[in-house]
Amino acid sequence: MADRSSANLWKEAKELFPGGVNSPVRSFRAVGGAPFFAQRAGGATLWDTDGRPYLDYVCSWGALPLGHAHPAIESALREAIVEGTSFGVPNPREVQLAKTIRASVPSIEKLRMTSSGTESCMTAVRLARGFTGRNKILKFAGCYHGHSDSLLVKAGSGALTHGEPDSAGVPAALADLTVVLPWNDPVAARDLFTREGKEIAAVILEPVPANAGLLPPQPGFLNQIRELCDRYETLLIFDEVITGFRLSMGGAQERFAIRPDLTILGKIVGGGLPAAALGGRTDILERLAPEGDVYQAGTLSGNPLAMAAGLAQIEEMERCGAHKQLEELGMLLESEIRDLLRRRGERGVQFQRISSLFCLFFTDQPVCSLETALRSDRKRFARFFHSLLRQGIFFPPSPFETCFLSTAHSQADLEKTVVAIDQALKESQ
Repeated sequence: MADRSSANLWKEAKELFPGGVNSPVRSFRAVGGAPFFAQRAGGATLWDTDGRPYLDYVCSWGALPLGHAHPAIESALREAIVEGTSFGVPNPREVQLAKTIRASVPSIEKLRMTSSGTESCMTAVRLARGFTGRNKILKFAGCYHGHSDSLLVKAGSGALTHGEPDSAGVPAALADLTVVLPWNDPVAARDLFTREGKEIAAVILEPVPANAGLLPPQPGFLNQIRELCDRYETLLIFDEVITGFRLSMGGAQERFAIRPDLTILGKIVGGGLPAAALGGRTDILERLAPEGDVYQAGTLSGNPLAMAAGLAQIEEMERCGAHKQLEELGMLLESEIRDLLRRRGERGVQFQRISSLFCLFFTDQPVCSLETALRSDRKRFARFFHSLLRQGIFFPPSPFETCFLSTAHSQADLEKTVVAIDQALKESQ
């Protein structure tokens, strides 16, 4: 049989894919070394092709709040797959999932299914421009909204990890229509709207940025953005690809009691399969083709397998009280890690958490924006990451990504993780 070890697969992958991967952060370039190749997963554990287990805090980048291979999702997929994998015409499962989403997120009156968060964000920008007749878009430094041209400006996630927050191939004329502000800076936001508010079609933001590390909004900041959008008749787009159905059934907008005009959903709504959605006010969504004059299409939009998996995941989260479990796990982990940092006298580590999202920054300064995140010690993070990996703990391979908890993580898993973090802190110094 062919050698399926991670080392050999990595050698083959580098001959086949740019950088050896199909998404940049998977290359482990930010932390050095080679990635492992996953063979299978279950619950909170990944096994690589060499048979080594890893306690997983990546959870497919947040798409799996119930953990890997959940029985409810597997059952839904087995039922759906015998009926077909793709139809090219509407199917009942996309209607069922859309109704579930609309019932959970009151700001969504109508929606359009897509296959990725990038696709939904790209469509939201086009729709906002078509609806308002304006061209400028406002985003925030470090927020990642996929890799479409208008939004790959001062981006987070893989672009930031690789030192390229702006991408080659984005025309300057298009980038000039994207205005970028620092996150959590209310004065900068107010001043920009005073100067250019009537030219801005939409503000797009992650209500809890999680692609430059975790950067929770300062109290009142999101409310101020909503007020400015109202005053200047600018659309407010919440990119809830990460926070949707994770912070609550209604996402971050429910948690912070703010109603955006458009919402982007992804990850969780696909149950681990490629799916996303764009939803919002009826008068805006009705501008999409075939009803309106803003074009968008997708062969695999509303794919029956993705719809089945997403619906099963959301229904199971509600049935089992997943959000309460995730919050309790997050609180327990935070308490244990903060206690560890105090006992060790670690002044150069910042722990950040909201619900089941968390990260550590290696800096002695508070972190509330991309600028402050960039001051963290990336070399120490790399040593910290590899120490955890050797101990069988898989954190995101970048200092500018966020860890995820799932309901599959147990108290014993968290205790094991804190012990491993203690060792990794020692080894990374």
